[in-house]
Amino acid sequence: MNTEKKYSTLPALQKAGLMEHWLQEHKGRDLTSFRLPAENPLAEAVIIVTASSARHARSLADGLTEMCKQETFEILRTEGYQEGEWVLVDLNDIIVHIFQQPARERYHLEGLWRDAAPLPATAADGKEN
Repeated sequence: MNTEKKYSTLPALQKAGLMEHWLQEHKGRDLTSFRLPAENPLAEAVIIVTASSARHARSLADGLTEMCKQETFEILRTEGYQEGEWVLVDLNDIIVHIFQQPARERYHLEGLWRDAAPLPATAADGKEN
């Protein structure tokens, strides 16, 4: 079994493409993703998605975490899981925000990255088109 961490070799944009596809397949709505500027110390990319309920948000976080474990992507931590209003999944080079609609509207994270470039359209295999 290959235990090498793919985060060290698979580009963040390809990882983000895989995650976007997975989130869309599992009924994540209004998905938005950004490539952060190179000088940003937080991550290379941010994905924001809306869940229909706290249970759905937790399910998306669980499923995304499981997918990352299967792909051997690094997972640093998950925050906000119990409440399910805003679940943050920190994958080192990608940060995924899973919101319920009221919280997404309240915090409007898209405004923080309004000058960031959207991630390119991705295919199901996570490669750029």
